[in-house]
Amino acid sequence: MITMKDIVREGHDVLRQKAEEVSLPPTSEEKEMLNDMLQFIKISQDDELAEKYDLRPGVGLAAPQIGVSKRMMAVHFVDFHGKEYSYGLFNPKIVSHSVEQSYLPGGEGCLSVDRDVPGIVPRHARVTVKATTLEGEEIKVRLKGYAAIVFQHEIDHLNGVMFYDHINQDDPLTPPEGAISAEEI
Repeated sequence: MITMKDIVREGHDVLRQKAEEVSLPPTSEEKEMLNDMLQFIKISQDDELAEKYDLRPGVGLAAPQIGVSKRMMAVHFVDFHGKEYSYGLFNPKIVSHSVEQSYLPGGEGCLSVDRDVPGIVPRHARVTVKATTLEGEEIKVRLKGYAAIVFQHEIDHLNGVMFYDHINQDDPLTPPEGAISAEEI
């Protein structure tokens, strides 16, 4: 089982590397790791289990965050409209995105960052992601608002990018012109 002691923190080299593609079909070890990542996210959202195992709640986890430089990510969350997203993905890739930008009014957080980083993180309001699921199915998902933000955050990890890299250092709390809150999408 993955716990917080397995999560690498900012400053670790692996978080700044571009992760390697996973050769498909994935090995049983890679599948098991991705499944463990998904279970970690699910358990972290269960108040009782999170307390028992001393986990910070998360909605997504990328393999570099557990020290593995491979293009794998897991997400488990419900968006602002009540739709659930629960995936273990190999080689996720953004294949198209909107020009329109979006953001979370309260900023973003990260399991690999143990400090509060205030600031608006501009993201694409809509993205289309192609990936291979844990079950071996090739999928193409169209995402908007909060879901699009979560996926972009995790895919950034696969490219060595941290969420705070997107924050405007000169004016961190002002949303980009024309950007809309993810809550409104």
